[in-house]
Amino acid sequence: MRKRSEPHTFEQRLTEQRLRLEAEAASLPQGDARDAIVKRIERLQHAADMNMWLSRGGDRSGTSVHAREMQAAGGE
Repeated sequence: MRKRSEPHTFEQRLTEQRLRLEAEAASLPQGDARDAIVKRIERLQHAADMNMWLSRGGDRSGTSVHAREMQAAGGE
């Protein structure tokens, strides 16, 4: 009998998909295909932020984790 793999959490699946898409985007030249992948990466990040926010019962600051990381890194 085949051994079942451990179930992956939602966060793990989001991270794996984001990493796969980032590698794919890095291999593509500038253009529509790459832009579409970048948009999908952004949506995955928003989903991860929302999941974290919901799992913590809602952060009353109104700022996403990703936005706080960008601010801390000096980004917009």
